[in-house]
Amino acid sequence: MINTPAPQAFDTEAGGRGAYIPKAIAKVEDTGLSFLWLQDLALKVLYFEGYMSGFKIAEKITLPFTGIVDQILDALKREKLVEVRSAQQAGLGEGAYQYAITSAGIARAREALERSQYAGPAPVPLEVYYNACKYQARKRFTVSQRIMRQTLSNLVLSEKTFHRLGPAVNSGASVFMYGPPGNGKTSIARAIGNMILDETIFIPYAVYVDGQVIKLYDTVNHQLAQNDEGARKGSETLRVGTRRDPRWVCIRRPFIVAGGELTLNDLYLVYDDILKFYEAPFQMKANGGILLIDDFGRQQVRPQDLLNRWIVPLENRIDYLSLHNGRKFEVPFDVLLIFSTNLPPKDLVDEAFLRRLRHKIEITDPSFDDYREIFKRVAAAKQIPYNEQGLAYLLQEWYIKRNRKLRASHPRDLCDHILDIASYASIEPAMTPEILDRAAQAYFVEL
Repeated sequence: MINTPAPQAFDTEAGGRGAYIPKAIAKVEDTGLSFLWLQDLALKVLYFEGYMSGFKIAEKITLPFTGIVDQILDALKREKLVEVRSAQQAGLGEGAYQYAITSAGIARAREALERSQYAGPAPVPLEVYYNACKYQARKRFTVSQRIMRQTLSNLVLSEKTFHRLGPAVNSGASVFMYGPPGNGKTSIARAIGNMILDETIFIPYAVYVDGQVIKLYDTVNHQLAQNDEGARKGSETLRVGTRRDPRWVCIRRPFIVAGGELTLNDLYLVYDDILKFYEAPFQMKANGGILLIDDFGRQQVRPQDLLNRWIVPLENRIDYLSLHNGRKFEVPFDVLLIFSTNLPPKDLVDEAFLRRLRHKIEITDPSFDDYREIFKRVAAAKQIPYNEQGLAYLLQEWYIKRNRKLRASHPRDLCDHILDIASYASIEPAMTPEILDRAAQAYFVEL
């Protein structure tokens, strides 16, 4: 177990009642990191860059210059590890001076690099990150029936399916969506993900655990909030301090998708033997949002092994991670975990695991009326004149006579074929029997 930090780790008043705002830091003690560790971080930055101004160093390690970085540089100068290369640069104060690493500084930087080559934003202690996750828990986000209808308005779903999705989202637990391919399981999950993107949370660039750094912020999986000026800061912002701790970045609540490429290693801390720091696993990056396991059952790892990895987090809402030195620690598991599969559930999971998945939702084939509505919407979007007689012909000849299942994705794909045929023949796209036959012949394969 870990100790939660003191409440001054964040400031609710700065962002309004109940809002989480990482409290501004003004001195080295506020960082929760040792002075020597921060010195090594600054030396590594200078080692890679050659020479930098004090403000640029502050920007690189995301710490205020006044009160923190200036103290670090003063100590390094006294130890003759850095020197002032030039004091004639534009700007006022020591922050505008150009600093260069000395030969003694290079030697110490190399020693530090042997332990870890991390040279980026200063990390946040694990205890502070833990507290922030708890305070920003995703359970604060709830949806109503009206919001769900707006969110899923571009999808055609049965009322039964629709009314099962809302409670699943509000549960904050786990969802198992199954059913035939092409009926919108992934589209539903993405629509829910887009809905929660309107809310923002703060996450640190990196987390500090017993001298080790875990890189958390990911430009691929995390989307910056548009109003996060701190994340777009320049050296000016860090000269005299900030209104909040600059080691944090404001993002939209995460929506992370892991498909057939997912392996068990992706769900544990990934240690780089060369760089000697860690990359956070998918579920840690998804804290406060959604993690979609798409095409479940098609991963290279056995489904049962993948499911076993989730048993403890799903039951206790806590995940346990281990460093390469054996140190084990816990992090919150505040994730709406969605499994999406086209395979029969009986081939993937047993009754014991299904019991741990709170919501099981079957996404079934559309009815004839639903299929007609989907075709109308797709045809309108693709500027294909809709024809009721043409659709009746398609259904009779290519579905009913051939005992073919309806799929929600078929109208989109068939309309794309109609456009391809019309473009090739230099004719206007239309739902005529001839064009529909050619589209269906090119699309369907008898299995």
